Amino acid sequence: MIDHHRFGIDIVVRVRARPETVFRYFTDATFYRRWMGDDAELDPRPGGLYRVRFPGRPAVEGQYLVVSPPDRLVFTWGWVGSADVPPGSTTVEVDLTPEGDETVVRLVHRGLPTDAARAQHDEGWRHYLGRLSQVATGVDPGPDLAAAP
Repeated sequence: MIDHHRFGIDIVVRVRARPETVFRYFTDATFYRRWMGDDAELDPRPGGLYRVRFPGRPAVEGQYLVVSPPDRLVFTWGWVGSADVPPGSTTVEVDLTPEGDETVVRLVHRGLPTDAARAQHDEGWRHYLGRLSQVATGVDPGPDLAAAP
């Protein structure tokens, strides 16, 4: 039996914004850059490009698999030049559930091959989902110090 948690991460956060608003932060490059990366190329349709660049680091590349506004996204993920997590080698699932005036964001990142990769991505997603929680409510999260080289 496969232990899926061993091969992925599962993070849940609450954002004080409607799912429609949060969804836009995963699909519109102008909004995406406000919380993650310094540049993004996003073509949010099945088979469309998902690419995010970070200062001083390789880009992340993949493609959208599921785009179901306003509550579900699935895209592939991997780092350009990485042997462990190459572009498109892992899958990120984002589910957005309204709850009162908030959205419960559940992000599951599957297919991470090592404990080190899981730990790195868990830390990274927690950091960036914290920034998303701020920016979606109109708060400027400030410069992204984690992305600095």
